[in-house]
Amino acid sequence: MPGKTRLDPMIFNLPVEQIAAGYYSDKYFVRARDVLLADNHAPNVVMQVFCRTPAFLAGMDEAIAILKLCSPDWDLLRVHALYDGDSIDPWETVMTIEGPYPLFAHLETLYLGVLSRRTRVATNTRRVVNAASPKEVMFFPARHDLWSVQAGDGYAAHIAGATSVSTDAQASVWGDNGVGTVPHALIAAYGGDTVLATRKLAEHMPDEVRLVTLVDFDNDCVDTSVSVAGELGDRLYGVRLDTSATLVDKSLIDDKGNFDLELHGGVCQQLVFNVRRGLDVAGFPNVKIIVSGGMTVAKIARFEAERVPCDGYGVGSSLLSGQGDFDFTADIVMVNGVECAKIGREFSPNESLQLVD
Repeated sequence: MPGKTRLDPMIFNLPVEQIAAGYYSDKYFVRARDVLLADNHAPNVVMQVFCRTPAFLAGMDEAIAILKLCSPDWDLLRVHALYDGDSIDPWETVMTIEGPYPLFAHLETLYLGVLSRRTRVATNTRRVVNAASPKEVMFFPARHDLWSVQAGDGYAAHIAGATSVSTDAQASVWGDNGVGTVPHALIAAYGGDTVLATRKLAEHMPDEVRLVTLVDFDNDCVDTSVSVAGELGDRLYGVRLDTSATLVDKSLIDDKGNFDLELHGGVCQQLVFNVRRGLDVAGFPNVKIIVSGGMTVAKIARFEAERVPCDGYGVGSSLLSGQGDFDFTADIVMVNGVECAKIGREFSPNESLQLVD
């Protein structure tokens, strides 16, 4: 694939000794390796890896890093693989590993797990990016999962087209930094005063930090947005709407206190229109509007179809969903040059695979 490159295996900071020892591997793979070594039996095999669903591939460079760093002799293996960022079809072979089986028998759990996890994140992100295009998509699921998955997940989101990520760890693979907004906690720390909290962040952060503030603390997104914009002027990049689905913003409640939670609960289309109109009338047409809170592909598609005037989407837990949808499977399909595979898992060559150096 001209122009495509692979990441340095060292960037993943793998616990090489523990992986090589089988600490993270399903026990039956470790025992299979131990039996082969004890029996002095090292058949040359071709292992074939595939996914059952269409997907946007990620985790391949990390899987290769596991093989390179945790096999006792990488030089005896020949690996052919697709690249991170490739679109794959159901049952398409994404990687083959050829060589003496005891050299990599214990690594199957690791490289399959990495491919499944990162491909799920990348595919979910890609679907959101496509629905939101050409608007920004901010990758915000860090608080919904373990800290240890952040770097690889962030890279998966990055190659899938996410505009930004929320932690430095998520951005570490490509050498960037996380971005964020003025959080509710900082607003609370300043007595619930969104304007003051935003001004304080502007005072103590470098000018290059993009200033975006949450404006739903008082459930009054229009007035809060206008007030913050009036205080910060051109220093304010944007406001973020994150109203809970159990609430209806003040601007959507009529003079008699009536509201429709089903229609106007949370960050709904009309709320965005109201905030945009409020900012424009107040003389702040350049202040951008970011929406978050329950954003899914379907909801974003509705917003775009109705030309809702937001400038970007913050998406969180939905990008981690779909457990099991992106499972990868590995099968031995050839042994010592002869086809030998479980019924239904026959050798399926893929001319798109590229030899890994």
